[in-house]
Amino acid sequence: MTGPLYQLGGFCARNRAPVLVAWLVVVVAVALIARSAGQETSDNLHLPGTGSEAATDLLDARFPSQANGSVPIAFRAPSGAKLTDSKYQQAIESATKTYANEAVVESAVSPFGSKGAGQLNKAKTIGFISLTLKESQSELSVDEADRLVDVSQSLEDAGLDVGAGGYLGQKVSKPSTHLSEVVGLAAAIVILLFTFGTAVAAGLPILTAVLGLVAGMGIITLLSHTVDVPTSAPALATMIGLGVGIDYALFVVTRHRRHLAGGMEVEESIARAGATSGGAVVFAGSTVIIALASLSAAGIPLVRTLGFTAAIVVAIAVAAAITLLPAILALIGPRINRLALPGLKTHHDERPHGWARWAAFVGAHPWPALAAGFAILIVLAIPILSLTLGQQDNGAFPKDTESRKSYDLMTEGFGAGSNGPILVAVELTKPAQEGQGGTPDPRLTRLGNDLQSTKDVAAVSPPLVNKDGSAAVYTVTPATAPSAEPTTDLVNTLRDDVIPKATQGQGMSADVGGTTAGYIDLADEISNKLPLVIAIVLALSFVLLLLAFRSLLVPLKAVVMNAFSILAAFGVVTYAFDHQWTANLIGLEHTIPIVSFVPLMMFAILFGLSMDYEVFLMTHVREQWKETGDPHDAVVHGLASTARVITSAALIMVSVFCAFVINGNPTVKQFGLGMAVAVAVDATVVRCLLVPAIMSLLGRAGWWMPEWMDRATPELSIEGDEWFAARDAAQPVK
Repeated sequence: MTGPLYQLGGFCARNRAPVLVAWLVVVVAVALIARSAGQETSDNLHLPGTGSEAATDLLDARFPSQANGSVPIAFRAPSGAKLTDSKYQQAIESATKTYANEAVVESAVSPFGSKGAGQLNKAKTIGFISLTLKESQSELSVDEADRLVDVSQSLEDAGLDVGAGGYLGQKVSKPSTHLSEVVGLAAAIVILLFTFGTAVAAGLPILTAVLGLVAGMGIITLLSHTVDVPTSAPALATMIGLGVGIDYALFVVTRHRRHLAGGMEVEESIARAGATSGGAVVFAGSTVIIALASLSAAGIPLVRTLGFTAAIVVAIAVAAAITLLPAILALIGPRINRLALPGLKTHHDERPHGWARWAAFVGAHPWPALAAGFAILIVLAIPILSLTLGQQDNGAFPKDTESRKSYDLMTEGFGAGSNGPILVAVELTKPAQEGQGGTPDPRLTRLGNDLQSTKDVAAVSPPLVNKDGSAAVYTVTPATAPSAEPTTDLVNTLRDDVIPKATQGQGMSADVGGTTAGYIDLADEISNKLPLVIAIVLALSFVLLLLAFRSLLVPLKAVVMNAFSILAAFGVVTYAFDHQWTANLIGLEHTIPIVSFVPLMMFAILFGLSMDYEVFLMTHVREQWKETGDPHDAVVHGLASTARVITSAALIMVSVFCAFVINGNPTVKQFGLGMAVAVAVDATVVRCLLVPAIMSLLGRAGWWMPEWMDRATPELSIEGDEWFAARDAAQPVK
């Protein structure tokens, strides 16, 4: 890998203008095309083999008009007024007719007709228009959703408080990431200025990261028109793209400036930086991509797409670091240290005295360091014992979003459970027949009564039967919020007890579906698939590190330490979102459950990201070990020479991730906080405390590898020092 990267870096440096033009043309073209196409996102809950998927399939086949459920346009009369007042009733009836004429609307039911019984609260102050859409969440475009929401403007003009709920509201309720991006970039700039001491050098990682991110987000936007891209994917990709983009460029620029300070010519320095630090970037980035691609093993469309979209921005960040950055470095040449900040050093000692003393201290006291490190990680991880996976809570969104406005109105007027109705889809092998006086089929009546008498059920609609009597559907309104544990218990009770008893021997079967049940199935699927994904990621990481460091214990140590740092992050996230005072600190009004796919995604992302620092640290430790044969000196030298860069890179990534905690989407908050904590713990407690302590205790045994395995394992040099040593010996650099 070293030779090709060296040649690539030299090529980009020599052909700086064409490379820069090519990058700019591609980035601008992708951005413009993506902007004109617009972004379409959808939380695809298709889960083959689950009860919710069976219910959806039945409704699609036998009851297509009900397959997508309904979405409410909720409204509230001003204080002292009622919706039945002529002024408001006329506005509502007019809006209902307008909705009914929209191309994407199957039906629109007013709260004032016979079909709308139950769509007004008892006080007649809150109600909703029930819309049945022809398109599912994945099919409904943002433009179509915006047009439907615009219709409700007439209700606001009449003086009503209005909010669009269901998947319609979710489609248009996407808190902007712009503020998070600005805060993250501002923090990164400050850290880079202190790290490099010059404005020119500090600007390079920012420039390459932003260009790479623009290209990556453009590609994701275009992909959203061919696959179902989850609503949280753009924000997740943005925070990862900024974080790794800046970090990868930081490693390359640091090595390049070190070469220049040693008197190396510019183009040779760029080529070598691309082959050495660039090699580490390619290895670390590949590890992240492999970990994210491993999510496809879960067989869950939403999770798989989240992984692939995040992998796209990582791949582009790697490409920018080894092609775009060398071209920019060549264009700047020796002027990289221009615009130095007063009082700051533009060059740093490769072995900073403070870190050297710390490394020597840890190496001399490995057992206390080991005990302290594990104590910190265990304390942080303890809250994970109370981790409960749930679903996204629209009640935690900002108050100005459509989803939140609808959620609050529906909760006030009809109870929290009205925000997550459950669909019970019934298949009748013996067609339904009306009883005496036009009453429903007695079988359906009994099932409806059993549903209504179930604990935590607030209401059950009359069964709606299709034309040939082969299918029916009930809408069950829980007494508790969609994200509440009792709602999960209710779905499980209906599936395991109520429905089997009511349908046995009756010539019919039923499945529980709808968005609420879909998220419950998603949590179950993730819980079942999590061990498989973890095993795949651990095994692949172990093999890659085995090839890189030619040791059995080094990759084993890395895998265990990475797992501990991730557990610590899970613990902090669990505590933060499960306690009122910490929830308030991160901008939430109340506690919320951890969204089911967050831990799975975090594991893959963080395991890959933690490899960045593992590779950077252990590569230098291995270099010193091979040169001196002294394991203690190798650990001290490796930590002393890399700690400043590792902590700077980690501080940048933590700042970027923390900036997304201010995002209004609660799922994005969970990702931001979890990844920030994991990177902070990994770069401090793990890399600067536990790893040197463990390597000091292992001594020479840390680099042991069976002879037969050593012979059978191909040589993989990450930073290519052996390659350059052989090359320089044959032809010294002038």
